[in-house]
Amino acid sequence: MKSPPSRNRRADARRSRAAILDAATQVLNVEPDAGLETIAGAAGVTRPTIYAHFPSREQLLLAVVEQITDEAVAAMDAIALDADTATGTLLRMISASAQVTERYPVLLKMISAQPVSAEVDRDRHLPVAERIGRVIERGRQAGEFDDKLPVDWLVASIMALGHTAGTEQDAGRLPAAVAQDVLRVSLLRLLGAAEPADARGSAPSAPDANAGDCCG
Repeated sequence: MKSPPSRNRRADARRSRAAILDAATQVLNVEPDAGLETIAGAAGVTRPTIYAHFPSREQLLLAVVEQITDEAVAAMDAIALDADTATGTLLRMISASAQVTERYPVLLKMISAQPVSAEVDRDRHLPVAERIGRVIERGRQAGEFDDKLPVDWLVASIMALGHTAGTEQDAGRLPAAVAQDVLRVSLLRLLGAAEPADARGSAPSAPDANAGDCCG
């Protein structure tokens, strides 16, 4: 039995939207100033088709950020499902998120330079913030983390530290390995947590290489 035409149209629209987002992510990560014509060509659609889904370039960029955030959140959720201490879970979640954002350095740098309202910025980071907050609550209940500071303040501080680590790396002031170590040590001190057993003996050093922004 054939599917109704309306269902086929909806399926086609979903495929077109997904193709546009994937193409925009890949193209803009290489050529941040690329126009919609270039993105349309990479997606195998026409420019009017892009406008049918995203009336402006700004809305397309917001959708790209949302897709990358979803990817980072999925990586964090996969880590959170594993049995571990709250400290270990938090560090692994942040590392998993950073591994996602490291795939799009040029794109995320371009997007971070775009002016957005406080509400849009808050909504953009909310899925990551909620997950970090839940792990902090768990760590406090288990006695792993200091309970003297407000959870919301700790979440905001952790995300700010993650952004700072990415900024320092992007500016060439810290190699990736050093940025990751400094971020880890900073988080542990902020939370009043002990170094996980499998990470002891590792301290900030000065190797080479390229840490990404952990928090979207």
